[in-house]
Amino acid sequence: MRYKEEPGKALLAGMLHDCAKCMSNEKRLAVCEKYNIVVNDAEKKNPFLLHAKVGSFWAMKKYGVHDQDVINAILNHTTGRPNMSLLEKIVYISDYIEPGRKQAPNLELIRRLAFEDLDKALLKILEDTLEYLQAGKQVVDPMTQKTYDFYKSDSIKNAQKTAQK
Repeated sequence: MRYKEEPGKALLAGMLHDCAKCMSNEKRLAVCEKYNIVVNDAEKKNPFLLHAKVGSFWAMKKYGVHDQDVINAILNHTTGRPNMSLLEKIVYISDYIEPGRKQAPNLELIRRLAFEDLDKALLKILEDTLEYLQAGKQVVDPMTQKTYDFYKSDSIKNAQKTAQK
């Protein structure tokens, strides 16, 4: 409501974004194979990430969702993507700051930013996620890196515009 997104779409995307999370990794991989859902190297090494792709597929096939923005919000809630819609940003950020999450770095800052500036909150989540994955020598999904690069570059452009005024 803070950003004037349609509440029904946000509710639907929020309710379904983790609809494939309870599946085993083997089941997620099997669904991808059966329905020709592309699995990248990062997802092969960490099939948990596939809950977003399988969830967006189930939202369409099992739950009859046809709104592309809702489908994209479910699809991109783990890695993000460059040039996300308002709904995609809301679901991505909401998933990260949900009340049950306790361990993420800068959580209080990000929760505050979520109500002030979605792009700043998004960029901080991406920075912290990449830092965490790289520090632990974990696989980084290429889309997460692309998303970070896009919003970092956009942030620099906006700062330059502000400085010129």
